[in-house]
Amino acid sequence: MHHATDNQPSLLLAMGPGIAQRLFTDRHRTRLAALARTDPYLVAHDLAAPDPQVAAALAEAEVLLTCWGATPLTAEVLDTAPNLRAVVHAAGSVKHHVTQACWDRGIAVTSAAAANALPVAEYTLAAILFAGKRVLHAAARYRALRADHDWREELHGAGNHRRTVGIVGASRIGRRVVELLHPFDLDVLLYDPYVAPREAAALGVELAPLDDLCARSSVVSIHAPQLPATRHMIGARQLAAMPAGATLINTARGSLVDEAALLPELASGRLHAVLDVTHPELPPPDSPLYDLPNVLLTPHIAGSLGDELHRMADQSLDELERYAAGRPFADPVRPASLHHSA
Repeated sequence: MHHATDNQPSLLLAMGPGIAQRLFTDRHRTRLAALARTDPYLVAHDLAAPDPQVAAALAEAEVLLTCWGATPLTAEVLDTAPNLRAVVHAAGSVKHHVTQACWDRGIAVTSAAAANALPVAEYTLAAILFAGKRVLHAAARYRALRADHDWREELHGAGNHRRTVGIVGASRIGRRVVELLHPFDLDVLLYDPYVAPREAAALGVELAPLDDLCARSSVVSIHAPQLPATRHMIGARQLAAMPAGATLINTARGSLVDEAALLPELASGRLHAVLDVTHPELPPPDSPLYDLPNVLLTPHIAGSLGDELHRMADQSLDELERYAAGRPFADPVRPASLHHSA
């Protein structure tokens, strides 16, 4: 437990190259230096084969403040960090670097998943509203035609009044999307095996089985975690169930969708897609996803980007402040929840 300022926890920053500069402003670095004993400009890129300066800081560190590209905290790495008590992750999922060895040693973990969920949900909201309005289609056709045309006829049936949106997964992001959809005249279906009817009612959504949700929704947006059980959860059957002209939005992980089944549905023009993630993460250069007019393909940008990283920094420093004061984390990561979360 920490009380006096002379008893600040020793802290080491650990993340990939170039990230700390984007994550922290001068204001963040000042606050970090006030909360912990640290060199706010020393960033460990490799904890497994550290240089002497990093090795010395790691041997003392009570807290690691991590972000994208942090070294996996294996038993071997933890052996060189005997004082480590907490990992504060300034990004979403901790699965890349927090190992079973961390839980075995009772290390407390927190993440900024709540902060990272917000921009993903905002991107999704924009994608849903644009899908309903058929903005991509209209823009592509307008560019091609460059002439007078009966758009009302061509876009008959478009719009966002009483359209049905299907949300797959009541994750933090999925729940935030549901919240953001409240002001609009949309009907929202939810598929999530962990959500009870009473909770769904409180969220203002109707629970539906996955195939049923796909069949009834004009837009299906995926917000489930990447797990063995969710691989290809949107497969040939689910895609075939979606009505002609429906849009699939994926901001979760590429592996949740069976891309081999999706491509023919997109190539034929029957379905539309907004894909911020794919499998593989970078589609091969000859992938039709780059060129299909009914596909909006973005390079995994829905999550925190640019100034949005500062929100994750703020949340992480709030958690560090709680730790330094001897209080529990407000948003701890619990090992038991990881088998059905991102």
